[in-house]
Amino acid sequence: MKPNGFSLRSAQAALLVSFFLVLMPLPAQAWAVTFKEEFYRLYHTHYIQYPDDTMENIYWLERAVEADFCNPLYALGKIANEKDWEKYRYLLMMHLNLKLVEQHLRLGSKWDKQVAYFYNAPWKEQNLDSLKTAETCYNAALYYWNEAKIWAEKANVREFKFLFLTDLQEWEDERERIGSGDLNYERTIGRELARLEKVRAAFLAMDENTY
Repeated sequence: MKPNGFSLRSAQAALLVSFFLVLMPLPAQAWAVTFKEEFYRLYHTHYIQYPDDTMENIYWLERAVEADFCNPLYALGKIANEKDWEKYRYLLMMHLNLKLVEQHLRLGSKWDKQVAYFYNAPWKEQNLDSLKTAETCYNAALYYWNEAKIWAEKANVREFKFLFLTDLQEWEDERERIGSGDLNYERTIGRELARLEKVRAAFLAMDENTY
């Protein structure tokens, strides 16, 4: 079950995307986006990533997680046999969830208040609301991190020990780093949540004498 709160932003992103799609004339050769790989290709990094950009990426990535895999002929890397195909599916699900971790951390940072400055006391309630939104994003990132670890473990079993998808080296590196503990978003998210709680406590302690 997904954490409460962040689905609303996904819905907002969906409405935004739908609005632009309605306005855009479709070329004669257009086709419906159906498979994981197609939705994943719609994910992209912006030079300056505003909250709406991040929510759009979250929308496409969530759709990718929920969609079916394409035929192995159209996979994002070369698939030679059934074992390649099995590991490919595990790696793609791991990678999609890692991207969702990154996007939720980025979205949370947009609302996070790193420090509770005393001169922000007049906007105490607004700051507390902003922190709550950031906390929701960080908890969503933790959910997707746990999902990514599950898929990484599936791709790390003994039968895949000497099987490497060389076309997908980035994913293989992510799998290896998760397995070794070098990549550990749980530690990062835990640190952000602990800091956020201290900032929240500082805002809650503010009163009419603070400023």
